[in-house]
Amino acid sequence: MNKEDYMLEAIKLANIAAAADEVPVGALIVNPQNGEIIASASNQSAHNGDATAHAEILAIQQACRKLKTNRLWGMDMYITLEPCTMCAAAISFARIEHVYFGAADTKGGAIISGVKFYEAATCHHRPTVEGGICADLCGRILKDFFAKKRKKS
Repeated sequence: MNKEDYMLEAIKLANIAAAADEVPVGALIVNPQNGEIIASASNQSAHNGDATAHAEILAIQQACRKLKTNRLWGMDMYITLEPCTMCAAAISFARIEHVYFGAADTKGGAIISGVKFYEAATCHHRPTVEGGICADLCGRILKDFFAKKRKKS
């Protein structure tokens, strides 16, 4: 599978989140050595009543349990939306090697937007980052979700 294929898998998870009335974000953790998807998750904050139940956090927890480690050295993460500060920090602490995301988040993102967490002197691990993978599709899912929310209000 290539980057776009993995992002399409993350998009499927984002659509599952949207169907559950969660902010539609999906995340995968992949072992690039063999292409195995180690973990997959979508946002569950509303369902779990937990502000920290972002797709990235849930995928990191799942991968750590599966691999029986607290560090995900050499792993890649695919996320449909640029991570927030909380998730960027978790990615750094987990020592994920590469981060690939779809849509930029100019309001809440923390990698290329906002605080640019990985540029901070206090950030101990900086993954490589590539954004814009299937960005239009990732962005459309979010725009459609919030447009529906506004109509309901």
